[in-house]
This record gives sequence, C-alpha cells and structure tokens, in this order.
Amino acid sequence: MAEPPLAVRRRSRLGAARKRSRPPAGPSAACSPLAVKRASIGGEGTPAQSPCDDSEEDMFGDYSSFCEDDSLLAQALAAEPARPQDAEAAAGVVPESLRLGTAQREQENCSASETAGTRGGDTERGVQTPASDPLGASEELADSLFDELPSSQLLYFAEMCQPSAGSEASAGTEKVDASKCSSSDKIRSASSPCPDSEYKNRSTEFSSDLKSDSCKNTSLKDHLKNALTENAKAPTVKVSKTKQLKEAILSEEICVARKAIGSPSVDIGPFYGLPSKVKDLLRQLRGIETLYEWQHDCLTLECLQQRKNLIYSLPTSGGKTLVAEILILQELLCMQKDVLMILPYVAIVQEKVWGLSSFGIELGFLVEEYAGSKGRFPPIKRRCKKSLYIATIEKGHMLVNSLIETDRIGDLGLVVVDELHMLGEGSRGATLEMTLAKILYTSKSTHIVGMSATLNNVGDLQKFLRAEYYTKNFRPVELKEYIKIRDTIYEVDSKAENGFTFSRLLNFKYSSNLKKADPDHIIALVTEVIPKYSCLIFCPTKKNCENVASMVCKYLNKEFRSHREKEKQDLIKDLKNIGNGSICPVLKQTIPFGVAYHHSGLTNDERKSIEEAYSRGVLCLLACTATLAAGVNLPARRVILRAPYVASDFLKKNQYKQMIGRAGRAGIDNAGESILIVQEKDKHLVQDLVTSPLENCYSNLLPEFTKGMQNLLLSLVGLKIAVTQEEVYDFLCHTLLGVQQQLLSKEKSLSELVKDGLESLIEKGLLRVKIMEKDQNSKITLAITRLGKAAYKGSIDLSYCNLLYKELKKGLEGLVLESSFHLLYLATPYDMVSNCSPDWMIYLRQFTQLSAAEQTVADMVGVPESFIAKKASGQAIRKSVDSASVNRLYLTFILYTLLKETNIWSVSEKFNLSRGYVQNLLNSAASFASCVLHFCEELEEFWVYKALLTELTKHLTYCVKTELIPLMEVAGVLEARANQLYNAGYKTLAHLANANPETLVKTIEHLSRRQAKQIVSSAKMLLTEKAEALQEEVELLLKVPTDIPGTS
Repeated sequence: MAEPPLAVRRRSRLGAARKRSRPPAGPSAACSPLAVKRASIGGEGTPAQSPCDDSEEDMFGDYSSFCEDDSLLAQALAAEPARPQDAEAAAGVVPESLRLGTAQREQENCSASETAGTRGGDTERGVQTPASDPLGASEELADSLFDELPSSQLLYFAEMCQPSAGSEASAGTEKVDASKCSSSDKIRSASSPCPDSEYKNRSTEFSSDLKSDSCKNTSLKDHLKNALTENAKAPTVKVSKTKQLKEAILSEEICVARKAIGSPSVDIGPFYGLPSKVKDLLRQLRGIETLYEWQHDCLTLECLQQRKNLIYSLPTSGGKTLVAEILILQELLCMQKDVLMILPYVAIVQEKVWGLSSFGIELGFLVEEYAGSKGRFPPIKRRCKKSLYIATIEKGHMLVNSLIETDRIGDLGLVVVDELHMLGEGSRGATLEMTLAKILYTSKSTHIVGMSATLNNVGDLQKFLRAEYYTKNFRPVELKEYIKIRDTIYEVDSKAENGFTFSRLLNFKYSSNLKKADPDHIIALVTEVIPKYSCLIFCPTKKNCENVASMVCKYLNKEFRSHREKEKQDLIKDLKNIGNGSICPVLKQTIPFGVAYHHSGLTNDERKSIEEAYSRGVLCLLACTATLAAGVNLPARRVILRAPYVASDFLKKNQYKQMIGRAGRAGIDNAGESILIVQEKDKHLVQDLVTSPLENCYSNLLPEFTKGMQNLLLSLVGLKIAVTQEEVYDFLCHTLLGVQQQLLSKEKSLSELVKDGLESLIEKGLLRVKIMEKDQNSKITLAITRLGKAAYKGSIDLSYCNLLYKELKKGLEGLVLESSFHLLYLATPYDMVSNCSPDWMIYLRQFTQLSAAEQTVADMVGVPESFIAKKASGQAIRKSVDSASVNRLYLTFILYTLLKETNIWSVSEKFNLSRGYVQNLLNSAASFASCVLHFCEELEEFWVYKALLTELTKHLTYCVKTELIPLMEVAGVLEARANQLYNAGYKTLAHLANANPETLVKTIEHLSRRQAKQIVSSAKMLLTEKAEALQEEVELLLKVPTDIPGTS
C-alpha cells in the first residue's frame, strides 16, 4: 500500500511572528526579485493578528489562507511576475522538496545534489546565477518551507544536498540522472515493499515529468497550491522519528541487497544479502547470535549466487532449517518473488506458520497456510506484498497445479522441500515427485532447494533436480551412540570388528519385583538423567508407550513429585479443561512425576499441551512412538529406543537416525546420548543396522499406480503440459522414475508404461482422443474430459473417482437437507473405510436415534435397518450388503455425533474408540470435504453442492462452537486456547491482532511471553492477508477495462 502524503504541521503563533518579522536580506541577496519582495514584506511591520481558529480555513496555522497578503503563497506569487526564469527555477526546488518528503534512498550511490541539477538546468536555459549569490535569495523561501517539515524529511534533504565528488563539475550533464536518483528514492514503509516493476517505473515516470516541467511554464502558484492542499488533506501520521529512520535504513539495505543478490560478487550485503534487521529479528525471536561455519559456507556457495538448484544434507539438529529460512527471506525481500515451502505434516506446517508470521509482520511479506482444508486455489495474486506459501505435500501439489493452470508458475521464485528423502515414501513420495517434476519442466526461473538428514543415493536426486550437492557431518552437540544388551552398555564404534566396544555396566540396585517389572532396566537408564535433564523413550506401539510411562512412575522415588509440582498440577487442570472434566487415567497418574506419553491416540489439544510442558521442562520424560521423531522438534539429553522395531517391522536405518537425532539440545546440553535396547536374538540384526548405509530413495510413481503414474498422466494432459503420447514420455524422462527407469521398470519400458497408463485413463472416461487434421496430415492429441478435470483439480484418488461421481449423482435424486447427515456421508473419506470395525450394538443405537428422513439416507446408500438389526442380534444375513458402504455409514455416524456435540472425549467414549482415532477421522473428513468441493466446482450438474460443502468443510475443520471459529483460524490456536481467549474478552481476529502480549500473559493462564507474541503476530498476519485480499478485489472491480467499445 502506498503511504499517505505527509501532512503540513501547524506552527505556533510565536514561531509565525518570528518568521514574519525576520529582518530583510543584506545587499548580497537583493539581486534576486524573490529576495527583494520578501524584504519589502518583512519591512512593513507586524501584520494584524487574526483570531485563532481551528476551522478548515485555518489549516495552515497563521497562514490563514492561500491568498492573504502575508501568506507564503502571496510572497511567492508577488515574486513570480518579476522574473519568470527565477520563479521557474524556484518552482523546481520548492515543490520538488515537498514531494520528496516521502522519498527514500533506493541506490547507495545516488548522492547527486538536486540543487546542482537545478543549477545545471538553469545554465542550459541561459539563466545565469550570480557568483556572489550561489542560489539566490530564493533559498530563503525554500528554507522557510523546510522549517515546517518533519525532522525525518530534513535529514533526508541534508543527505541529498551534499553533492558527491565531482558533481559540481558535471551538474549540467548529470541533471536527468540526479533527478532519476532522487525520484526513485521513495521512502516506502519497510513492511510493504512493492514489486520491482513498480519500483523500476518510478524513475522513468519522474524523469519524464521533469522534462515536461521544463517545457511548460507552470506557475509557482499551482505547484504550491497543489502540494499544500494534498498535504493538508492527508491525515497526520503519528510515527516516531526513530521509527522513520529505522524504516529508511531497512529499505535502503533491501535495495542494496537486491543489487548484491543479482551480482556474482562474494560480498552480498549486510547479512547475506538481507537487511541487518533480519539479524536483529533472529536474535530477538530465536536467540541466534551467530551462524555456524557450515551455514555461512552453504549460504555463500557459488551455485546459490547463480540461482542453481541445491540439495544439502546434515545430521538432525545441525541447523538446516535456518539456512532455508535465510534463502526464503532473500527471495521474498530481495528478488521480490513468491516462495513455496513444502513440509511433511500438518503439525509442522502450523508450527512453521506460527514461527514465521513474526518475520512477515516486521519485514512486510505474507505467510499463507496450505494444510488440511486450508488454502485458496489459485492463490490471490498480490500487487505489492509477496507471499510465503507453507504447505503439506498434497496441498503443495494442488497449489503448483493451480499456478501452472493460470500461467503464474513464474511468480514462484523458490521452492524449499524439507525431508527430501520422503520422495521414496509411498503415495506421498509420488505426489512430491510430481510436484517437483512439474516445476522443473514448466518454469526455468524457479529454483529448488531440498534438505534432509537421511540421504544416500544423492546422485539420482541430483540428476532429477539438476542440483548441486552440499553436505557436512556437523552437529552442534556431540552425539554418542550406545547399545544395551542385558546390563552391559556398548558404544557404537565403526572401527571395531563387530561395530561395538564395551563402555560400562549399569550400576543400579534392582529388587526381585523390580527385575520382573523392568527386565530392560529402563528405570536405571532414565533416573541417570531425569529430572535435571530431559529424556525420550521411543516405543514400538502406542499401548507400549502408555505401559512404559505407567511402569516408570510406579517405581520412581516420591521426591520426583516435588519437582515443579505446581506447574504439573496446572497441566493436569489444562488437560481436564480440554476433556470437559475428563482426563486420561494414565496421564493423571504419570504427570505428577513429570512423565507422560505422546502418540496419535491423543487429541491435537492434548498433544499441544504435553509438548509445551515438555519444552518448558515441566515434563522431563516422554514415552513416544516413532512419529514424534519425524514431527515437531522436541530434543532431549538422552534418547532410549525401547526395541529395534516400529510396530512389528524391524527398524530401518533412516528411522534409527531420525530417532537418535533428537539427542542433544543445542545451547542447553554439551552432549547427547542414544541407547538402543537389544535382545540377544536381535544382536546380529542390530550390528547390521548401525554399520549399514542409509536406505536409497526410489521413485514411487509405479508402486502407487493410481495415486502416482495415472494421476500424473491425467494432470499433464489437463494442464496442457503434454498433450501427445510423445510429449508425455518426454516429461516422464525428466522425473525421478525416468532417472531410475533401468532399476524400476524391468518388465516394461517407460514408453510402454506411458501407453498403458493413457489407455487406462481413456477407458475410465477421464481422457479422450482428438484427431487434428492439418495440411492433409493427421495428428492424434489427448484432451481431458470434464470428469478427468474434476478429478485432478480435486486431488481425488482415481481408484474411487467414478464411485464418488455416482454417489454425488445419486444424491441429487433425493438429497436430505433436514440435517447435515446425508452431506456428511458424501464427505466421509474412502481411505479410512478399510480400517473401520463397527460395534453393531452402537450402530443400531445410533440408527434408531435418527429422524425418519435421516433413516432414508441409510436406505439410499444401501444399508437397510434390517441388516443392522440382524448384525446386532447375531442373526445370519442372507442378503449381501456392500461392506464398504456399511463401514462408511458407521464413520458418518461418528462425524455426525461429533458435529452435534463438538467434544472428541464424549464421542470417543460413546463409540468406544480412542480419542486420537476420532481426531484423525475428523481431520481426514475436513480435508476430503475440501477435495470434494473442488471436484464439484468443475461439474455444472453439482452446483448445488458448492455452497453446502463450503460450510460443511468449515465446520469439520474446526468442530467447535461457531463463536470460536474466528480465533481458531489463527495458526497455533486450538480449542482449549480459543476458549481461554474468548472467555477473556478476545472474541474476534481484530481483538487478537491488536492485543498487547504482556496483557495476554497476565490474562491467560499458562501462556508464555513467547507464545503470546506469536499469537499476536499470527493474528496480525491473518488480518493483513484478509485485508489485502479485499483490497485486491476492490481494485480489480474499479479497474477501467482497456477494451471498452468506442474508445481508441
């Protein structure tokens, strides 16, 4: 947004009187008509005082109007006819000075004096300035104006009016260049940097204005009147001088950084091509004083200066994310391009949005969340501010598709991929591969940066991404790996013959009962570090997590209860509020000892509370599953692996490395330890595990055929990236599958796979063949059908695309709108059906509670009441019923109850399910409802679903009382926190955005200062996004069309 013009400040009576009674200029100034006239006015005596009035006529203080005899304008007008040339020269100084009141330095070397340019211009027109009076007495007039300007403008003019060396000699020839420099020096708000195009156009526009001014004899009256009127109408912006100077310095540094980033020079600006304010923010918000040596080396790589793609790999906790964030800020601020950051999980996306919103508010870019059901396709095209899109893998793919479809993929300057090794992990890996391949194929200006702690076959990835590779074996805290067999601990040693060397024996006295309860000596291992230090125990299953937490607390000394006792009681109280009075009995037993479990069986709110308590040191021990290692960052002094298994599968090297990577907290611990508990029977397997290399990363386009290969082929044709079989084959040669085709497609060649895939899509009615005849030559091309377009735009799995279409079509015949039950069935995700095992008594009870209209829905989908009743009573079923429909309807009952009660605890008890399962079902349903909405938007016959699904998606996303939804839109604010904020009077987004963090800390229980600041920043960011979107919409509506009939 453009800054408002600066208002003219009022002058005091005393100041006005002093100015009017200034003694006349000496003889040396009398040669200028302006000076003569000013002297004559000054010698007439003090004018009569006009009464003080705050009306509009008195907006210029003692200058009662534009036309009074003693007004500034009257003085100038009287001088104008006397000598037009001088008046014209003065007009070049005075209004220009006023207009430059909002100017900012864009280029560091733009120090040519405006005065010198004006004098040079006078010489060209034949006007000679007397040597005895370098600027003439017209300078007094300018000085009188300067007296009225804010000090921030005076500082600017002081810099502008100091000519650089040699500028006096070449003033005449450098007039236009100096004008360009000064005109491009607009002081913009540092929080709203405008695009390069706008920036570059300013100097051109201004130099043309200057030329036209020299041709036209514009009167000084018009110049002054226009300038003073515009300034007077503008509201006075109350901004401190310190803030103005800081913003000017920030904007100048961004301009310097822009030049530096485009330069191959090693010296790339104050802070890696970024303003020093970024360094200050890192210190304030993250506590980062200096970068590690490897981070500096990586950021100054020549390939990054040349905007080449990069893959970099370091151990967990090595500081990879900070490098990515600095590269992101360079792209947003210096290159003025949008950025996409792809992260593996929704929780990490929300954490990153939460963390980077503060930077966005301070530095003037937008942070937009693309996870679950959130995200706009295509994203809003911003005029001034640039956007950082933080997305999950699936939403990132949809975002890239929408940008390609609207020819905006070039707006994306940088794509950052965290956990790049996920390319090799199932359907999500296939989706990530498709996303990156499309970016590489369609945009030459977008560069890609990928990072991971666990990469092995880097050569294949380099070839796929056309990237350079950087790696370092660096950890800020040393990690020592140990193996425990019986009561002996061995250190992992790659130089040893069997991979291990003896370290020590456990020194812990076990009673006979304790030996039976804890045969793996877990209590001995954890009591060596807790409660002073933190500890994580990774367990194979969720149930094992709870058992380990309970067992440890059963045998811990009572002294552990006194450590931070009040804060533990507060945590229990929080968890009770989350569960509406209910709390897990295991957590109620373990939290007083500083112990808890962490797995997917907890609700989002419970997990958040436990994570925060562990980060603060209230909890010192977490028993968790492997998902924590790949999720949020919760490091520990010691990491214990309960067994070398994840569920029933033996541990992979990548998983092992991720788990032990949590050991050692930078800035807190001086060492980190990992201990893998091994049974004698697994000893040889573990030896192979610790000595083997990391697993290779292979393409999943073929194994995940419907979500991978077929989905890719469909979107290629739909986006018109490739419309013939040959073009499709050419694209696939540029994928990871194309790089690895000799390894992965041994039975069929890649061209045969393409042919089979396209034929399958044609059979399903998702693609069709077009024959184009030109010059007696026919060309076979591919086109997407309406159903195919709906499928790829909605990211619908092609294995159930036709089923979804049939059910939506059937729903139109008798859509029951008495409640949301029928609509919920259509939005229940297919991929959770196979894991559902209905409790038939609960099924029958829920069915009987439906209204008559709602019961007809069950008949429509093929699940009659008689079938449910026979199942509940254990009778034999003669007529077969589709089990997928039965299970899907049962899941719909859970969602329907959840929307009515908005309490996961009570619903999980009612259906005898874990809270985590119900939470996961809710999240999946919200995401799938969003996909079905995009699917329906492409099919005209489903117009009725659009409005209905929009509201349903919103309710599934938040699943709270309506009044809490605005608060839960803020990243990091979940239901429990939203309730606290609402009850404290923060009822809208505007309330949160304008809240004082210190007041929040005092008002909201268990809210740290850091969390309060992040909530306020996130709210401000969201409010800014919404305001920007509305402004864009307004400007689009008011934009005058260029093709109006009858206009040339």
